[in-house]
Amino acid sequence: MAMSISTLTSSFSSLSFSSQVSQKPYSVSLAPFPKSLHLSQFPKTKPQSLTVLATVAAEPLTSDLETVNIEKYVKSRLPGGFAAQTLIGTGRRKCAIARVVIQEGTGKFIINYRDAKEYLQGNPLWLQYIKIPLATLGYETSYDVFVKAHGGGLSGQAQAISLGIARALLKVSEDHRKPLRKEGLLTRDARTVERKKAGLHKARKAPQFSKR
Repeated sequence: MAMSISTLTSSFSSLSFSSQVSQKPYSVSLAPFPKSLHLSQFPKTKPQSLTVLATVAAEPLTSDLETVNIEKYVKSRLPGGFAAQTLIGTGRRKCAIARVVIQEGTGKFIINYRDAKEYLQGNPLWLQYIKIPLATLGYETSYDVFVKAHGGGLSGQAQAISLGIARALLKVSEDHRKPLRKEGLLTRDARTVERKKAGLHKARKAPQFSKR
């Protein structure tokens, strides 16, 4: 037993431990790029830009087509324009002026190249204004009416058209004067908006009076 311990002691003493650690870092070597393959050998190609041109044909609106068709129809019915016609009358109301041409037809009303109902926004009172002269003589479906109107509002234009139709009907026959005059359709309504006065809020409305 003693020999075995001494033997182990001698064997341990013969061993030597090294505490030195290599300070050299690990290095990784890469194979060099082969000289036979160089970037200059590859063909240089410029990037091509793709241009796409798209054209879309703008379709005209239905209302525009109707206006164009009505304008062509009016020009075909009135060769030479409004001034070249014989059955024409001019009506005025407030600031509105209407030039009216009547022709034998089926009772169409066209105002500024638009249907009268569309132009007057379907207002029954304004539509009644323009139909009264023809209805008084019983010509609702006997004449077509073509109008150029400007100035003022739709109400004033409708009443100006009424006066213009009545005056144009006088050129058809002087016998129309008496029934039209009886209904007051040949009288120019001279009422207009009264002008504003200096020192007043409106034409006659004065500022509030303060005694003290």
